[in-house]
Amino acid sequence: MMYYSRLRMASVIGVCLIGLALCLPNVIRQPVASLPWRQIHLGLDLRGGSYLLLQVDMNSVTADRLRGLQDETRQTLLKNSLGYRNLTTTAHGVTFTPRTPEEAQPDLKALRAMPMNVPGEFRVEQAEGGQIAITLSAEAARQRAYDAVTQSIEIVRRRIDATGAIDPEITRQGDDRIIVELPGISDPERVKNLLGTTAKMTFHLVADSAIGSAVPPPGVEMLPMTDGQTKLPVFSHVDVDGADLTNASASIDQQSGEWAVNFTFDSTGAQEFGDVTRTNVGKRFAIVLDNKVIEAPVIRTAITGGSGQITGGFSAQQATDMALLLRAGALPAPLNVIEQRSIGPSLGADSIRAGGYSLAAGFVLVIAFMALFYGRFGWYANIALLANLVLMTAILSLFEATLTLPGMAGMLLTLGMAVDANILINERIREEVARGRSALQAMQAGFERATGTIVDSNATALLAHVMLFVFGTGPVRGFALTITIGIVTTLFTTLLLSRMLMVRWYARTRPSTLPV
Repeated sequence: MMYYSRLRMASVIGVCLIGLALCLPNVIRQPVASLPWRQIHLGLDLRGGSYLLLQVDMNSVTADRLRGLQDETRQTLLKNSLGYRNLTTTAHGVTFTPRTPEEAQPDLKALRAMPMNVPGEFRVEQAEGGQIAITLSAEAARQRAYDAVTQSIEIVRRRIDATGAIDPEITRQGDDRIIVELPGISDPERVKNLLGTTAKMTFHLVADSAIGSAVPPPGVEMLPMTDGQTKLPVFSHVDVDGADLTNASASIDQQSGEWAVNFTFDSTGAQEFGDVTRTNVGKRFAIVLDNKVIEAPVIRTAITGGSGQITGGFSAQQATDMALLLRAGALPAPLNVIEQRSIGPSLGADSIRAGGYSLAAGFVLVIAFMALFYGRFGWYANIALLANLVLMTAILSLFEATLTLPGMAGMLLTLGMAVDANILINERIREEVARGRSALQAMQAGFERATGTIVDSNATALLAHVMLFVFGTGPVRGFALTITIGIVTTLFTTLLLSRMLMVRWYARTRPSTLPV
């Protein structure tokens, strides 16, 4: 306990020097571009930026599933050569009337064999008046809503990462809301437009026979063109789903010289795309994005390569954004911006200044207290305290963590916790000196008796803050992270560094009394 080998001393000093080196990127510029240069990033409240609160349109989630269920019902009945009348959607399902009373049982049998996304998603039964009703279960609706928010968070993250935003914070709030914090982005209009676009792409055959009809026939819907002036009748059935896209990129069409979006399907989408184009040569194939027809070219020949191109008078920015949206994937439902705030860099600078003042004031007061009450051993504790601050900063820099105001508060609280550990050691040594022990015996007993208490208290605090980080969100996680790192560095500086300084002083001077 009272002996430090050279290897042990070199290890402790080496860790402190490495920590100091890792802190340098935060105060000096990168000398060489190839040199790793990891820094602490500032959060929204320190750097300034934008805050968006988004709400997932749950009604759209339900309506989309009902439309899909209606189409599945139609396709299942036609596949089994069964007719129907008055196929409509209700608030909770789909209803229709069998073509003849004798087809009711075959209808029920065929529909009950339809695949479900989750077990027990819907039930099929015959209602009064001979109608057949397919009703979605409430449990399946809740699960679909939960999955929609989870999927939306992932897609929002992909879209924001593609814009080059640094350290975005994306968290869930409640059942249907998403918080997006974008440090350093003071004009979030482009990001808001990207997030507000569902980017659901589908491919439908055009119902040319319904052109000019006032009322489209069953299974056909009128969708507006991108010019907003004309509408085109397309079959409701989705022939190819844009969810099967694997890549999309913006480029200039060599023939027309206009910006276009090139896309590529996976194996499933490529097969479906090839089958549709092979069997419908000469017909028009509509490319629909968010219920608007971008273009409807005529199929000249079968397209079996699994790739294609979209042209529609895009600008360079529009083509780039569309490719970005297609790569990130379609949102399961529209996102509505219900709150938007911009924090200027001056407010962030004020927060940094206030946080820096509080951290400096707390640090100075702690140093003064330790020096006044514990003399030389207090100064050794202050050296360990400074090393603790350096190591905390080094670890945050190594992982390029995002520092927020709660994080700065966590660093200040960590300094107080580190002082507590040094106070325990010094007070134990004082007690042993008061009992008449020699200097060597007092230091030995003080270290041994304080170590167990320090380890126990920090272990329980570490467990509590790890749980706070795991289950917390937003600023709470930032606070818990800095405290957790601070506890680890506190144990190192208190049990190794400050003790090493005290032991080396004793080995060099061999005092008869201790300066406590």
